[in-house]
Amino acid sequence: MDLERELTAIWYRSRASPVALALWPLSLAYRAVVGLRRALYRRGVLASERLNVPVVIVGNITVGGAGKTPLVRGLVSALADRGFHPGIVSRGYGGRESGPRVITPTDDPLEVGDESILLAAGGMPVAVGHDRAAAARAVLAAHPEVDVIVSDDGLQHYALARTVEIAAVDGARGLGDGLMLPAGPLREPSSRLASVDAVVTLVDDAAFAPSPDARATQMTHEALPWRNLKAPDRVADFSGLRPGELHAIAGIANPDRFFHTVRRQGLAPACHAFPDHHPFVPGDLAFAGARAILMTEKDAVKCARFADERMWCLPIRARIDPRLVALVEDRIRGRQTA
Repeated sequence: MDLERELTAIWYRSRASPVALALWPLSLAYRAVVGLRRALYRRGVLASERLNVPVVIVGNITVGGAGKTPLVRGLVSALADRGFHPGIVSRGYGGRESGPRVITPTDDPLEVGDESILLAAGGMPVAVGHDRAAAARAVLAAHPEVDVIVSDDGLQHYALARTVEIAAVDGARGLGDGLMLPAGPLREPSSRLASVDAVVTLVDDAAFAPSPDARATQMTHEALPWRNLKAPDRVADFSGLRPGELHAIAGIANPDRFFHTVRRQGLAPACHAFPDHHPFVPGDLAFAGARAILMTEKDAVKCARFADERMWCLPIRARIDPRLVALVEDRIRGRQTA
């Protein structure tokens, strides 16, 4: 087990472990720095750039995946259906590009990041960059029709002023031990959730339910049909595979979520977890006797360049509460939701 996974296992316990308690003094120092930085932005000592279009931030307060990218994809699709022309900005995690750079679905994910390629595949304008405001300006310059910017991550990137803040939370893991980095998974105190416009909790299909409160809704990930990386028209059939012939890989923040989804489909692959944003090479998938290798969409964009017909990815679609979309629309049109 690598260091990243060891820390994640420690952080996402319901109670603080001895290791977390030993790191607690450092977390207090980190909390102080985070609080001071936010206060400086709120008081105008540090400047936030306000664009001439509304900005929607989709982020989280924890380290690791909480379903932000699928939520962004679902939200921009819903906004487009309501007549908006969204543009997307992303940090480009896992890529070498510092930006700002407007990207296309055919760009190299090792350059611009795997998640940004997934976002661009939806047909919306996307730019990556360490500086989210600069990335947003690049989108607006290249696509003058864009009338709302949606940021994939960036809740803590206060240099970009925002109209709406949405925090995603993994319902299965919650806020872990509730401590700040490095003793726990929190980037900001849990109290930060009280200041955002909406909290969206990722739950399993069976637990999904509409909410009467647009500020506290749920989302779920709906699995779509398996897609072959080499021959997209092929229909998946794994029923005849023997033990050792079916493998699953996941280079995401929470690999167990993907493996759980695969097992719920009645499959029993040998599972291989990799670090988040892992830059896959053919040797990573050299499993003896493998006749089918299953992966996430995020991993597929990096494996596509060397894919063969054994490789399949599972597309997902975020199902979000219409009340959330209505809240976002009201805020970016300048209305207040009761």
